Amino acid sequence: MTGMKEITTEELQKKLEAGEQLELVDVREDDEVAQGIIPGAKHIRMGTIPENLDKFDKDKEYIMICRSGNRSGQVCRFMQEQGYQVTNMVGGMLEWEGETK
Repeated sequence: MTGMKEITTEELQKKLEAGEQLELVDVREDDEVAQGIIPGAKHIRMGTIPENLDKFDKDKEYIMICRSGNRSGQVCRFMQEQGYQVTNMVGGMLEWEGETK
C-alpha cells in the first residue's frame, strides 16, 4: 500500500483561488456541514461512502475533507484500496481559513 497523498488547507485555497477545477468531498456529518462547507464541495457522509462509490470516477482525483483530517484520512485509505485517486486535506475544516457557504 502506497502512502496517502495529502494537501494542506493553504495549498487547497491557492488552487481554488487560481481557478482550478477540483473534486472536493466533505465527509462530515450534516450538523457539521451546516456550520459551513467549502463552496463547490459535495457532501457525502463518511458512513455512506461505500454505498456511494458509484458517484466517483476512477479517472478523477478527489480531495477528501472532514473536521480535523482524521475521518477523511480513513475515507482516503478505504477509497485507495478500491482503486480511487484521493488526497486528504490535512488539518480539516479546523484549519480552513478560506471561504465557506
